[in-house]
Amino acid sequence: MTEIVKLPFFIRLAAILVCLMGLFVIVYFGQDIIFPLMLSLLFAIILRPVVAFLNKKLRFPYFIAVVFAITLFVLIFLGIFYFISLQVTNMASDWDKIKDNLYYHYEHLQNLIKDNFNLSRKEQNEILDSAKIDSIKTGKQIVGSTLSSFTDVVLNLTLIPIYTFLFLLYQNLFINFLIKLYKPEHHQKLREILVQIKVAVQSYVVGLLFEMVAVSVLTTLGLYLIGVQYFILLGIITGILNMIPYIGILFAGALTIVVSLTGSTDLSVIIGVIIVNIIVQFIDNNVLVPLFVNSKVQINALVSIVGIIIGNVLGGITGMFLAIPIIAIFKVIFDRIDALEPWGYVLGDDLPKTFEWHKIRIPSYNYDNSTSTINFSNEIPKSEESENSTTNDSTV
Repeated sequence: MTEIVKLPFFIRLAAILVCLMGLFVIVYFGQDIIFPLMLSLLFAIILRPVVAFLNKKLRFPYFIAVVFAITLFVLIFLGIFYFISLQVTNMASDWDKIKDNLYYHYEHLQNLIKDNFNLSRKEQNEILDSAKIDSIKTGKQIVGSTLSSFTDVVLNLTLIPIYTFLFLLYQNLFINFLIKLYKPEHHQKLREILVQIKVAVQSYVVGLLFEMVAVSVLTTLGLYLIGVQYFILLGIITGILNMIPYIGILFAGALTIVVSLTGSTDLSVIIGVIIVNIIVQFIDNNVLVPLFVNSKVQINALVSIVGIIIGNVLGGITGMFLAIPIIAIFKVIFDRIDALEPWGYVLGDDLPKTFEWHKIRIPSYNYDNSTSTINFSNEIPKSEESENSTTNDSTV
């Protein structure tokens, strides 16, 4: 019988930190391999119900069901890309108008800088000319990195469907591999972890897709009502960027303002765009997220934001998109392993979400109803007060 050795806390903490640093280094240097695999695994989990439906309900052979699901998946993405390219083509056809509007806003910005910072147009042009010279020097490097990045994107777009197909085809192989790693008494817990991961990822990503469609429609309608020219393209881009929590909508709002100014000389359109984004985000946070993004794993906002930033550092946009599902997977695993349960708890969110006030539900962030069993109040309980007073009286 093996004897379990309990190490001091500082040794265990040092081991955890070393493992985390090693994990970050591996992911950072191996991102070109790891992130396409993780993205493919995510798509495979999403497509698994489709394959099961084709295989069990429609009696497709399993291989044919997988091929059909992957083909449908690729066609949907190609359709979205084709629709966006049509909108971009329509925008490019108005290039002369866009150039005139940009020149108008450029002159307005120059006058604004001249009035507020006492920089003449000549001085501003000299600064821009020096910046142009510096940009020309680095132009070849930028073109080279752009071509390299484009090559990587094309390669990943080719590999991801292949990886997804292979994950679906060999899913039983991977499950049996995990079963062989653990003793039979742990198989039930392993099954619970795998099922919960599947449910959490599917509910989050499918809900995110419904949210993307709803945000795209609402933003498109709002931009149409205020008279923004390229409202369809901007609405779709806003919905896609909104899939990156917290940060995506900020980029979408900034991009919408910039593109709106290229289609109009009226600066008041900025106010309209901001109002539309605020209204859409209010509907998104209070209606769409509770209705569609009903994840089975609750993650607190602090961990989500930090995870998205780390994902951006490690893998760019792909890392930001994968951050929340990966954290959800870690939380599922941590919650079901006794030694790691505190880490799963700190990733979660135990705050009560709402309280009712005159039949109106209002967000509530009050720890009085949380699951903490520690009393942090400064008041002394009455029983202790009476005991202290009795002691003091007896000593007098």
